[in-house]
Amino acid sequence: MKHTYTVTGMTCNGCKASVEKALSELPNVVEASANVDKAEVSIEMSEHVPTETLQQALPDKYALSEQNIFQKTNPKQEVQKSDWQQLFPLFLIFGYIVVASILLNYSPWNTEQFMLDFMGLFYIVFSFFKLLDLNGFPESFRMYDPLAKAFPAYGWVYPFIEVALGLMFLMRIEIPVALIVTLIILGITTIGVTKTLLGKQSIQCACLGTALKLPMTKATFIENSIMIVMAIVMLVKTYN
Repeated sequence: MKHTYTVTGMTCNGCKASVEKALSELPNVVEASANVDKAEVSIEMSEHVPTETLQQALPDKYALSEQNIFQKTNPKQEVQKSDWQQLFPLFLIFGYIVVASILLNYSPWNTEQFMLDFMGLFYIVFSFFKLLDLNGFPESFRMYDPLAKAFPAYGWVYPFIEVALGLMFLMRIEIPVALIVTLIILGITTIGVTKTLLGKQSIQCACLGTALKLPMTKATFIENSIMIVMAIVMLVKTYN
């Protein structure tokens, strides 16, 4: 038999793994599969397990309850609405970074300085959100980043690499080094993002950490591509 329950408190793939592990260890539970975006978990049982028993197996931060089987929704409309709503913070933050970079360089206008400020602010802002949940970020990041998957410690260090790169761009310190590092780390991440998109996997993007639940979409690929293109342009200008 298979039952689906609502679970609140899940914010990242680390939470997903924690819920699945706790429930799978219960007697008579064959398999537990959690979905962070839908805030639910599907449990296959050999014999019925009371809801109270399932709740007791979970850490206190998660609340499990039976779903209302009479509630009817349009899945397609729900997914479409959810995607736009979840991506709004990303577009808003991206817009703020662009506007701030323009204001810093509009009089007189300097394209090179604009790109350096944009990349610096990009790293500082995005690292801030990752550091809000440093414990949960590495688990989400390694779901699609090849290097973090091979070396878990890289996921813990990555937010601090972003902080360092952001300061280097904003303070104009060793710009060529910062550009090369940008090409390497974002190039690796973009490879992972591309594989995820082509495989049509539904996972959470860790670009803004786990504080905001963002689905992995083409927007993630585009934002990384913009940074890579800027880094390439600046390197060409530097060595010409």
